[in-house]
Amino acid sequence: MAEVDDETGNSRRRGIQSIEIGMRILEALGASGGASPLSAVAQAVGMPAPQVHRYLQSLIASGMARQDAASGRYDLGSAALRLGLVALARTDAFKIVDRVIDDFVERTGQAVQICALGPLGPTIVRLYNGRPSLLTTLHVGAVLPLLTSATGRVFLAYVPGSETADMADAERQQSATDGPSIDWIRATVRADGKAVETGTVIPGLHATAFPIFDLQGRAMLVATALVSEVGAERRGHAVAELGALCRHVSAEMGWLASASTA
Repeated sequence: MAEVDDETGNSRRRGIQSIEIGMRILEALGASGGASPLSAVAQAVGMPAPQVHRYLQSLIASGMARQDAASGRYDLGSAALRLGLVALARTDAFKIVDRVIDDFVERTGQAVQICALGPLGPTIVRLYNGRPSLLTTLHVGAVLPLLTSATGRVFLAYVPGSETADMADAERQQSATDGPSIDWIRATVRADGKAVETGTVIPGLHATAFPIFDLQGRAMLVATALVSEVGAERRGHAVAELGALCRHVSAEMGWLASASTA
């Protein structure tokens, strides 16, 4: 009887391992950015090509993968796409942000604001007070400048120009001085993956803003770490962690880190 139980256990373990390998292959197909040859898929998952080929045939049979008849390359299939769309439809960005950022603020004491791009500009939709609380005029519903705030510059860099052109023009007209060009702002933020400003919105307040991407690489939200200027250096580790958490939330929203966000 013990031999039967052991055989059943081994069978279950093999079945679980097969599922895990299949998922690794699907992840490799999704991260490739397009249809891939067998050799590239095998290299991505670190397995021999013949073994990967066998798994791909099973995935093709289930609709999770497909093979282009002309090129022989492999890509995600219709079943994988449908499953992904269902998962995205059930994803609530604010629920994810609340869960992740609440825990982060509780652990680190770092103050964070979350902004969405509203019709008037970057608008605060969440404000998480840290320890000690920062005394500022910022509040939920407040609109921040697009060109001079760290938050606004992230939106400027990672939202299509057609959505920000009117806001940027209006700010330019209201400003008595010429600031850096929009192209320079975009290039700088994209190179750094973040925007940093000190005292431009609130004197003495240091802000570091990170994008939270949707499936298409658009900044749907921006998370900004707020630190008093005198405490900026000792908060460096927490601010860096916030950037990593934003990438994690973006991944939950379907964004692939290998995808271009330019």
